[in-house]
Amino acid sequence: MTAKGASFARSRLLMHIARTTMTRSIDIASSFGYAPRTVTEAIDGLERDGLVCRHPDPDDRRAKRIALTPAGAAAAEAAEGSKREYLEKVFSVLDDEERGEIVRLIGKLNARLAELER
Repeated sequence: MTAKGASFARSRLLMHIARTTMTRSIDIASSFGYAPRTVTEAIDGLERDGLVCRHPDPDDRRAKRIALTPAGAAAAEAAEGSKREYLEKVFSVLDDEERGEIVRLIGKLNARLAELER
């Protein structure tokens, strides 16, 4: 991802904004478990670099919604491709049966997490 022009942290943030579209900084902070100030500083940097822009929140005049610019969308797309390539390299060591077992175990853990959240 760094070779494509964005650090892992920035790429992760861009990909999150791409998925959530027009999100608020406080929502990003909550999703990542970061302090709001940390997210604000990261968004400031992305905005300076022309990767995101802020829009007024129609539901809260004190808040801003964060959206990707065309350059930000391109960076997020490039990062997604890099992420996919990396994961393919990591998981290529496993055969189909082993991959199936990991999927099964992660599914079991996700079900337990959902249970605990209730």
